[in-house]
Amino acid sequence: MDGLPHDKLAAQIAVQSSVDGEKFAVVFAAMGIQHDTAEFFRRSFIESGQFERTVMFLNMANDPPTERVATPRFALTAAEYLAYEKDYHVLVILTDMTSYAETLRELSSARGEIPGRKGFPGYMYSDLASIYERAGIRRGKKGSITQIPILTMPGEDITHPIPDLTGYITEGQIVLSRALHQKGIYPPINVLPSLSRLMKDGIGENFTTKEHPGIAAKLFAAYAEAEDTRALASVIGEDELSEEEKNSLNFARRFEKEFLHQEFHENRTMNETLEIANVCLH
Repeated sequence: MDGLPHDKLAAQIAVQSSVDGEKFAVVFAAMGIQHDTAEFFRRSFIESGQFERTVMFLNMANDPPTERVATPRFALTAAEYLAYEKDYHVLVILTDMTSYAETLRELSSARGEIPGRKGFPGYMYSDLASIYERAGIRRGKKGSITQIPILTMPGEDITHPIPDLTGYITEGQIVLSRALHQKGIYPPINVLPSLSRLMKDGIGENFTTKEHPGIAAKLFAAYAEAEDTRALASVIGEDELSEEEKNSLNFARRFEKEFLHQEFHENRTMNETLEIANVCLH
């Protein structure tokens, strides 16, 4: 969403990512960004010492629209070369896919094509899929590609064609919350609508810890209950809540301030995160 720190979070993910004992690289592609934003990313990579392992493709707001449409494909071609020819594990960050999709709409309109929802071309689903699905591993190759596309939701509407189609194609989504951002929580991740379709296959014994799935389920359930309690408190007032409901609200505050909140330069390990989760639950 506009006004939320998605650029800051993208930079933090890029500079803190690594693969133990393996060759690792970041391919960063930005579309339709301002010069100050481009400079922020460049400075973040240099100051963190990660610039040498980073490939950057920058399409500025005043660059031709045709370059904007080509930028993510250039970036993914570079990523495929590093992953499948040079055996790197590659993290690809694409921002902002909303700018890409709106440019696609402009070009489609200029060509006189029949528009679909909200004026976007009817083939936008397959076009986005041709980008998002260039991720994963190939049989017989050592390298891999992990992709994080970032988009802003026009009008904060998750049913808008751009986030809607993206959600159908990708294997998960991280949603940022304006309410958490206003509370000073960083990163302001809205836990309940965020999801991962691959999480169950990548956590637990032999991956993270045996207790991880159970802790994650308990946190999600407790936070969902706390959000229901918040809605009730907004109607009847917090003083009218039962002791159990007040405890639920206290959990939500601790969860946001201690578990969700993490400083930009803080590089928390999985074990540290799970320890904080246990403290919040008890």
